[in-house]
Amino acid sequence: MTSGAEETGATLPVPSAQAEEVFGDSLPVAIRFAELLADDGVRRGLIGPREVPRLWERHLINCAVVEELIPEGAEVVDVGSGAGLPGLVIGLLRPDIRMTLLEPLLRRTVFLEEAVELLGLDNVTVLRGRAEEVRGELYTDFVTARAVAPLSRLAGWSLPLLRKNGSLLALKGEQAEAELAEAEQDVSKLRPSVCDVIRVGRGKVDPATTVVRVTVTSDGGPSPSGGSQKKRRDGKKKRGRKR
Repeated sequence: MTSGAEETGATLPVPSAQAEEVFGDSLPVAIRFAELLADDGVRRGLIGPREVPRLWERHLINCAVVEELIPEGAEVVDVGSGAGLPGLVIGLLRPDIRMTLLEPLLRRTVFLEEAVELLGLDNVTVLRGRAEEVRGELYTDFVTARAVAPLSRLAGWSLPLLRKNGSLLALKGEQAEAELAEAEQDVSKLRPSVCDVIRVGRGKVDPATTVVRVTVTSDGGPSPSGGSQKKRRDGKKKRGRKR
């Protein structure tokens, strides 16, 4: 079988010293995921072929360093997971956390399910759906998202899923401060919260990864800690697949 990288003439670079530092013992799994993205990810249209040569710095390491903001044993929901960036990357790096990859499109969830099985990630679950559809059913400590939607819209989808003191971690670009300034008033109306912009992975990825963090300061609904994601996982097979 010809890989997506070969079809486009792109070469998947070997992991850098920074990749070895960031992923540590998880590097072999990260390499396998990088190969999968460069092959099936390109052929299935989940990433562009031009992204293959810069998969490590621009995508994998860029996503992985967000784990610095997630404490041990946390529950995380990755909204609009797409090709697994950042959710699957964080999940493979942090076996201590419980990661749910929430994605509405069938072809993407099929890819994610295959990737999770191939990589043997027992702590990662794939759930097909939109954040609006699981409101009131799924509660979590953190929501992650990358290139999903403008901040005000993303917060509208994500904040209802968070427990008190939980945080939305939105990976953003150079205009993060400006985007936050424009959206902060709307975000505060959704749920009482505090917002800041953080740069993580300094010295590991250049430029450092910019994260807009929105931490809610009020209860979002009746959710005993640790039970909501399990309930959702147990019931996910009862939902029909949408086409």
